[in-house]
Amino acid sequence: MEFDRRQLALPALALGLLGIAPAFAASAEEEAVAKKVEAFRQAQIDTDAKALDALCAPELSYSHSEAGRIEDKATFIKNATVRKTKTVRLVNEDRTIRVVGDSAIVRFRWIADSEAIADGKKSSTNLAVLMNWQKQGGEWKLLSRAATKY
Repeated sequence: MEFDRRQLALPALALGLLGIAPAFAASAEEEAVAKKVEAFRQAQIDTDAKALDALCAPELSYSHSEAGRIEDKATFIKNATVRKTKTVRLVNEDRTIRVVGDSAIVRFRWIADSEAIADGKKSSTNLAVLMNWQKQGGEWKLLSRAATKY
């Protein structure tokens, strides 16, 4: 049986790509962090103080994009759950996660639409966010967060 080099090229390329694919797959720790990031996003939408408390480290440093305001854990949870606006949409786009030992560096674009509870006025937010997660007692906890306007 004779083979043309072109007939062998596609299978060889496919096998080569299969060998590279695991390098692009997320690790188990990256997946665990991704689940925590999603839980955090949902807790913010739901204004769920109990969930936010469970996700944040006691040492949390949470900085906002407006005027560089920095909050500790108690202040962040209080302000995140007593709102003057209702979140209509909150998505994290272009997320990257890099686990380094017991730390994880998470970056994403925060895109949100909200509506003022008092008068229904709509607003949008587009931020670049950096989160640092740390494994504490076997669980990933948000240690710090910083945002800047995108």
